[in-house]
Amino acid sequence: LLKRMLDPKEFLSDYGVRALSRYHLDNPYVLECDGHKYEIGYEAAESKVRIMGGNSNWRGPIWMPMNYLIVESLQKFHQYYGENYLVECPTGSGKKSSILGVSDMLSDRLTNLFMPSKDGKGRPALRLHEKMATDQHFKDNILFFEHFHGDSGRGVGASHQTGWTGLVAKIIQARGVEAAEAGTSNEA
Repeated sequence: LLKRMLDPKEFLSDYGVRALSRYHLDNPYVLECDGHKYEIGYEAAESKVRIMGGNSNWRGPIWMPMNYLIVESLQKFHQYYGENYLVECPTGSGKKSSILGVSDMLSDRLTNLFMPSKDGKGRPALRLHEKMATDQHFKDNILFFEHFHGDSGRGVGASHQTGWTGLVAKIIQARGVEAAEAGTSNEA
């Protein structure tokens, strides 16, 4: 499970875990049933099919509630397995990490959606709206989008999802407590 989840060619994005594997961008899943053909492919943000209202929903974007549950679950698994249980992260990198290390890496990727980028293009979540992303009067007014583009991290869907997307605050708070206890800083 972790091998696929931590594979950048599948579920792992620079901004969290995608809802559907990127593998399905070039290899859609096809089901033929009773003479009908049903197909689902990876769509990083907006849907290619009008019937979906322009929203690809669970076909590729990054969803904060799903990612939050993954982070919490990995923390629980780490409590059981401990530091000695190592997994390759990211898949194919040859680098090994504890399950807690994987949880921390995902937490960092999720919080980076809302952090100013090093390339000067603003916070990844705000990149669709250049003024919101870079203008000195707006760049710190952070929007909590419904979900995020599976590849670029830009905000997608409703921009007022302070409910489930607000879970990022809990991740930030937990990382800050960890840093304070360790006497370090987790600033990007």
